[in-house]
Amino acid sequence: MTIEVNGQWLPQWQPLIDAFAANFSQGQGEEGAGLALVHRGELVVNVWAGQRSNKLAGLERVDWSEDTLVNIFSAGKGLVALCVLQLVAEGKLRLDEPVASTWLEFAQTDKGAITLRQLLCHRAGLSAFHQHIPNEQIFDWELMTQAAAAEMPWWAPDTAQGYSPFMFGWILGELVKRASGCASFNEYFQTRLAQPLKINCHFGVPDYLLDTIADTGPLKRPLSVAASSTGADSIALGKLMKADPRGVTNRAFSNPISLMTATNSREWREAQIPAAGAHADARALATIYGALANPQQNLLAETVLPLCWQEKTFEDDRTLGLPLRFSHGFMLSQHDRADCRYGRGARAFGHPGAGGCIGFADPDVELGFGYVTHRMGQGLLIDERAVRLIDAAYQILEQNNV
Repeated sequence: MTIEVNGQWLPQWQPLIDAFAANFSQGQGEEGAGLALVHRGELVVNVWAGQRSNKLAGLERVDWSEDTLVNIFSAGKGLVALCVLQLVAEGKLRLDEPVASTWLEFAQTDKGAITLRQLLCHRAGLSAFHQHIPNEQIFDWELMTQAAAAEMPWWAPDTAQGYSPFMFGWILGELVKRASGCASFNEYFQTRLAQPLKINCHFGVPDYLLDTIADTGPLKRPLSVAASSTGADSIALGKLMKADPRGVTNRAFSNPISLMTATNSREWREAQIPAAGAHADARALATIYGALANPQQNLLAETVLPLCWQEKTFEDDRTLGLPLRFSHGFMLSQHDRADCRYGRGARAFGHPGAGGCIGFADPDVELGFGYVTHRMGQGLLIDERAVRLIDAAYQILEQNNV
């Protein structure tokens, strides 16, 4: 099958466009996707291909377009971290002060000493809710932040690393809201990032854009042997969840189950669920990370920018059961693993989303990378489709001596 790739790219990036097209035609299962790269401040690739559906809008297999929005899931966590670090740079938040100094109610249940740095680095012990959360509650910001304030850590803070799939966003989003004085987390993001950068990214999609969203669904091909050999896949995660139904992993992903089942609903799309509910196109991710990779764009103050790539924790993660490296809110590369390699530079950082979406920055080559797809693979980290695109991009950079 030959796929038509739409968009713009500079001629030297043609091998990357060929790799993007190959994801549709060589048994990889791609059906609709977007890809964008910003290099040295210039948008050098901005392409899209395939089709999408949106059952809520009555759309079945319509062409993917430049402004198609995709639920990027945890790829939005990097954007949440960026908002927090902007406020740190301005002195409105402080990394090593207790969160309760900004949010008094957060001090409940032995959390009075937890710091912002511990939260950003997934070392606060707040990886899941112990209390039962009703399915509909995840769409109510006030109820979710109240529930987070009332939670207790799963272990003594800063004694272990445990990825926080969903609580991360509500807690940090509330801190951004309080420290900035904005009416909501999304208001801050739109005012400080989306509007100045002229990007299409939303934490709570407005009504007039709901029809542009691509429904998400499973990738229609089996998990490869290479991907499953790392243990970083949904099958391994499912085994962890079943092994301890009351444990942190099971509670993190299934309390409530709507965290896994509601993502194509109108309620999910309109709600602010910062850790997993952002909707964006590829250019938005590439633009943000391209600005972080380019020192001339001043998206973050020079005093704070290194926090994006400085390793803060690297251990076997208690939630995902995998060794993971984190800086302040971003995942860092493990260069011996293709599914956990955010570029090839020593300072590269980013974040993947469930099923395949990813954004990352590589300051060593001033590269911002964004890839979005609506067909979700089984890998927990960087999907094989994105790995092929990343490898193709770096081959071009190396051939051009960049």
